[in-house]
Amino acid sequence: MKILVTGGAGFIGSHVAEAYVKEGHDVVVIDNLSSGSVENLSPNVRFIEADVRDESLEKVFKEEKFDIVNHHAAQVSVQISVKDPLFDARLNILSTVFLLELSVKYEVKQFIFVSSGGAIYGEQEVFPAPETHKTFPVSPYGISKMSGEHYCRFYHETYGLKTVSLRYANVYGPRQSPHGEAGVVAIFSDNLLSGKTAYINGSGEQTRDYTFVGDIAHANVLAVRHELIGTYNIGTGKETTVNQIFDMVKKSSESPQERKHLEAKKGEQMRSVIDTMLLKNKTNWKPETDIKDGITKTVEFFKNKSRK
Repeated sequence: MKILVTGGAGFIGSHVAEAYVKEGHDVVVIDNLSSGSVENLSPNVRFIEADVRDESLEKVFKEEKFDIVNHHAAQVSVQISVKDPLFDARLNILSTVFLLELSVKYEVKQFIFVSSGGAIYGEQEVFPAPETHKTFPVSPYGISKMSGEHYCRFYHETYGLKTVSLRYANVYGPRQSPHGEAGVVAIFSDNLLSGKTAYINGSGEQTRDYTFVGDIAHANVLAVRHELIGTYNIGTGKETTVNQIFDMVKKSSESPQERKHLEAKKGEQMRSVIDTMLLKNKTNWKPETDIKDGITKTVEFFKNKSRK
């Protein structure tokens, strides 16, 4: 099948595009390279440099006749969404509606929307949180992802477009940027390998559901193979503290540095972990990469990058 991956030059999107190529699909990537890089692209994908808000994309849809649209392009910073909710809404909500409109008009078979398993639920009442857990996003970013899910549901019920929303846990792995609002695995890897001090906000006992990017990519493959419709969590169902992540990165990088703590961020969630039994029951998906192995692969990526 012919698959469009928006944001396919980014950290997660590039792994998903690569997984689709290995599955034998014809893959087209659209990315404006604001945070992605052509270095992340598989040589077997076709790349179009464009913004998902650009009306010229209609010509691309008309000519390419995509079977699947996998929408990874997004504004991903919670902090930026708080500072500029209009920017977040224009990129994360309006672009999604635009792509859904084009998907209906040009008879796309399935639309895959990337949502958030952390920002959607807010402060959890159940651990791990199933898809039926109440949603209470506390940032414009979380609100925009929730809105995207609602629009997907609307386009499915109204126009018959097969839509699926994938709620990612905290994704880590090779190609993740250590800059900006990046994940702690990438930040710690970069800091410890370059001799910079690694800081932790608060006690470091905050927990997250850290999921390796390769497992995330495989879930996207299964979403196409099984023609999924609806909303699914993608995570490990296991909690790991920030302090534990630091210790594993330190061991893997063989760094002598010790961590330092800063004041806790106001409003930061203490615990976040999601249940993935629904996806497992539908597709037999499960996370294959142990956190220690995943961190070893990530640190190795940063080591090789520093040698170039």
